[in-house]
Amino acid sequence: MKNIDSSIILPVHQTSETVRKSERYQIDDFKKMIRSMNLKITDQRLLILQSLHDGDKKSGERHVTAQELFEKVSVRDSSVGFATVYRFLRDLAANELVTEVRMGGHASRYELTPKEHHDHLTCTKCGKICEFENEKIEELQSQVAKHFGFRLTGHVLELFGVCSDCQK
Repeated sequence: MKNIDSSIILPVHQTSETVRKSERYQIDDFKKMIRSMNLKITDQRLLILQSLHDGDKKSGERHVTAQELFEKVSVRDSSVGFATVYRFLRDLAANELVTEVRMGGHASRYELTPKEHHDHLTCTKCGKICEFENEKIEELQSQVAKHFGFRLTGHVLELFGVCSDCQK
């Protein structure tokens, strides 16, 4: 078996699925996001953004499917349709204001694009997503890009495995 550099291993977090601090947004931040997309600021759009943001605060759930977000929105306003939620999510993702996390065979999950970069570790059984940051991984990505003559402008790293709860 190959030796593993223990400085790369991240601690196991039993109490939270999020490794990093949560970022807090205000209503003015949401208005700026909508304006930056050249869209009209509507109560429905603000509610969708607030519901996406509040998921983090209320349940620790940062990554939601379009269906889960729709259900959160409709509790507060039943007049907002699924198509409205989905279209706005797609527009937000196209404008890089929301990040889409995809895992083969499962529904895409969405999160407000964080101000600070992070990567994801996703359980293939239960769908739990852990966020992490690791400087060595960032350095290796830069080295690989340089080796192939690329100037790195961004990246998405998603690692897949089975979480400790599902391994039991």
